[in-house]
Amino acid sequence: MPIELKMPALSPTMEEGTLAKWLVKEGDTVKSGDLLAEIETDKATMEFEAIDEGVVSQILVAEGTDNVKVGTVIAVIAGEGEDAGSAKAAPAPAAAPATEPKADAPAPAAAPAPAPAAAPAASGDRIKASPLAKRLAAEQGIDLKSLTGTGPGGRIVKADLEGAPAGAAAPAAPAPAAAPTAAPSPAPATAGSIPDFGIPHEDEKLSGMRKTIARRLTESMQQSPHIYLTVDIRLDALLKLRGELNASLESRGVKLSVNDMLIKALAVALERVPACNVSFGGDVMRQYKRADISVAVSIPGGLITPIITDAGGKSMSKISTEMSELAAKAKEGKLQPAEYQGGTASISNMGMMGIKQFTAVINPPQGMIMAIGAGEKRPYVVDEALAIATVMSATGSFDHRAIDGADGALLMKTFKELVENPLGLVA
Repeated sequence: MPIELKMPALSPTMEEGTLAKWLVKEGDTVKSGDLLAEIETDKATMEFEAIDEGVVSQILVAEGTDNVKVGTVIAVIAGEGEDAGSAKAAPAPAAAPATEPKADAPAPAAAPAPAPAAAPAASGDRIKASPLAKRLAAEQGIDLKSLTGTGPGGRIVKADLEGAPAGAAAPAAPAPAAAPTAAPSPAPATAGSIPDFGIPHEDEKLSGMRKTIARRLTESMQQSPHIYLTVDIRLDALLKLRGELNASLESRGVKLSVNDMLIKALAVALERVPACNVSFGGDVMRQYKRADISVAVSIPGGLITPIITDAGGKSMSKISTEMSELAAKAKEGKLQPAEYQGGTASISNMGMMGIKQFTAVINPPQGMIMAIGAGEKRPYVVDEALAIATVMSATGSFDHRAIDGADGALLMKTFKELVENPLGLVA
C-alpha cells in the first residue's frame, strides 16, 4: 500500500512551512533514517527523515513551495514489493478531495467533485492555485489558466510560474484599475502594500522567520499592555569580579561575558520576585517554578532567542559555556525547537553596539523582557560624593495584565542590587 509523506509539525507551534529542498528524487530508494527534505520553519531550516522504507514514487509538492500546511501530503512512497508506477496514481485523486472542499467552499454548489475541473478554467475564478502563486501571477501578468499545476491535487504553486510567459487575459483585468491611477498619481503598489514612487529598489521575499517576527511583535504590542521601568546600574564591582573569575577559569577555556553574568542576575531576581516570573493566559495566571531565560541573538534574516534553562540554578561558567554553544548553533540555523521555544522571561543586550538605552517588545506568552544598554563612564554619586563610575541603563518591559507596577519595580530594584553586589551571584 502506498505510504503518504505529510508535511510534519517540526515544533509544537508549527502550522505551515516552506519545503526548501528535496534531498531525494522520484525513483530513489529510501530507508528509515534517510534524509528526505529540508523544511524551513519560522525559526530554522530542519531536516526531515524517513521513517519507512520503499521507493519514492511521486513528489507532490515542489521544492521552494511556501505556506505548506502541516499534514499536507508532499510525496508518496511505494512500499516493499509494490510497483512504483501504480503507487503514483492512487494518491492523486485522494489529494484533490482533501484540499478542494476548503479551496472551493465559496463556489456554487452546482459543481460536484471532478466534473467542474474544466469549468473553473473557463470562469477564471475557481482556478486552484496557492495565494502566493495568484499574487505573483497578477504582478507578472501570467494567465493561470494556461498553466498546469504540480502541487497537491493539481494546485498551481510558485514553481509553476517560473519561465511562464505573460498572458493576455490575466493583465487585462488589472489594467483598467491601474490606468486611472497611473496618470495623475504614482504607479500602483508592486509588492504587498508598498507603493512604487519611482525610487530605484529591489524587493526581497520575506522569509518564514521574518514573517513570524512581524506577526508576533505586532500581536504583542496590540494584546499586551506594556509598562516600562528603567534603572541606572553601576557596573564597577561586576567588572572587577568578572576579571577575577576569568583569571581563575582561563585554564578551563571559559571566558565569562558581562551578558552571561546579567543572565544569571535576571534569573536570580525572578526567583526572588516570583510575581514577575509569570505568563498571562486570559482566565489563568501561570506561575513558573524556575527561571528559564530566553537570550536574544541576532542572526542573518532576523532574531532568535535560545534558552538557558534554570539559569538561576546554574553557575556562571555553565551559563557561559551553554550560551556560546547555543549562539553558534543559532547562527548556523541548527537550533532544535526545544532550544528556542519556551522560556519564562527574556533579556536583550544592545550595549555592545553602543546603544545607551532602549525598550524591548515582550516575547509572548512571557510576562517581561529586560533591555540592557551600554556600560559607559558617567558622573555618579558614590559615598555621597560625585565620582566617575561605569554605569548602564536597564529597562524592563512588563505585561501589565500580569505584572503590577510595584512588582515590576521590585524586580528592577533586585536586579540592580545583584549587579552592583555581584558576590550574591556566586554564592
